[in-house]
Amino acid sequence: MLSTSLEKLAYLVVKAREFDAEVEPEGLEEGSNPADDREFSVLEDTSDNPTGDELRAALESLNEDELAEVLALVWIGRGDYAASEWLPALAAAREARNRRTVDYLIETPNLGDLIEQGLAELGYSITDEEQRL
Repeated sequence: MLSTSLEKLAYLVVKAREFDAEVEPEGLEEGSNPADDREFSVLEDTSDNPTGDELRAALESLNEDELAEVLALVWIGRGDYAASEWLPALAAAREARNRRTVDYLIETPNLGDLIEQGLAELGYSITDEEQRL
């Protein structure tokens, strides 16, 4: 049913969750220790944090069919469509797909959870693939 590999989808879920977990930087006031601060920077939304770039690159590397599938999975995960409506959701995603689709997905709160929920609704699990990443 899916043309997108579960490995690709698991990578997207992991990157999306990392991106969603980012917080505003703290400890930037005078007197902070930059060497110590770097230990926590993976969770901080800073210009040198590659998480957003990695998520964008992963989404942009998808072909048109894969991107439509991710969009349809998000809609199923969010409850816009039921699992039994996979084909109509996929058709709507193909029609809606445009140059802003990647931005739309990146801006979607809880993107990783929605993709995983959509997969679960369709009977797929990415647990094994997530553990390998």
